[in-house]
Amino acid sequence: MPLTASFTRVQPALAFVSRRPHRESSLQALAAQAGLSAFHLHRLFVGVTGETPKQYTQRLRVCRGAALLLTSSRTVLDIALACGFESHETFTRAFRRHFRQSPRAYRRRGFALPVTAAAAHRHAALVRDIAPCIGLIHVRRPGASPGAVMSYSIEVQDLAPQLALVVRHRVPRSEIATAIGSSLPHVFHYAQARGYALAEKPFTRYVQVGAGLMTIEPGMQVVGSGSPTAGELAWPVTGEADVIEVTLPGGLAATTVHAGTYESLSNAYGALEAWIEANGFTAAGAPWECYITDPAEHPDPKDWKTGVYWPVSKP
Repeated sequence: MPLTASFTRVQPALAFVSRRPHRESSLQALAAQAGLSAFHLHRLFVGVTGETPKQYTQRLRVCRGAALLLTSSRTVLDIALACGFESHETFTRAFRRHFRQSPRAYRRRGFALPVTAAAAHRHAALVRDIAPCIGLIHVRRPGASPGAVMSYSIEVQDLAPQLALVVRHRVPRSEIATAIGSSLPHVFHYAQARGYALAEKPFTRYVQVGAGLMTIEPGMQVVGSGSPTAGELAWPVTGEADVIEVTLPGGLAATTVHAGTYESLSNAYGALEAWIEANGFTAAGAPWECYITDPAEHPDPKDWKTGVYWPVSKP
């Protein structure tokens, strides 16, 4: 999705909604935040997010409700009211449209894999943070250049293996952003619908890099190991066969944080590769990037931060 003047105009409305996930925001209120007419805001909003303002705000409130169902003992009515719904019935109807099951059935099934109280709390926080921006990650600016090479602070971390849900793509470089932008909302919805507890911000792993095509895996890290619980949805998540389980490898990884546009991320990979060679390490697996910053809250690309990880071994 290109980062155009449309995104800049709509961003104040996106930030307004993300700061108020428990409230329904009227089209007029969002238009006032953006300094646009209701008609103009609606048209630009759909072009940027692929959703109407009502669909966007309701999705955020339903996602928050789903997290509360799994991480609190509050009644369904209390959760409905806390998420800005007028009644138990309106919440249930919206929840069924989004997840194809009732809130009570969703809560009864529980998490797909066992989680600790701390992991459940982190899941709820991640849902709140990720839901507003999941469709905006890897936005691109038309004609953007990689920009100046920044100075990177690089360290080696010892990572634990991490379960993840991904969609695998084989694409030319020109289609990387499109593949990431279309896959991450799908994985996020799949994880919530199936009750997987989120463990970290969205990521993309570069499994194979060729001269023409690349194999990439946009996805979400989730908590746990083993087989999911047996609870079933009323009917399958659309396209769910595209989502697969992988494990991000444990062990040593050279890591750094990139600040700036996604177009200039190659600078971070170049700095890591040079550092690995200069310090006697050997690249030992496919690298990945984790999207730390919410574009909906930070309109200026210079404020965007991306963590980059490259597995290494020491001879």
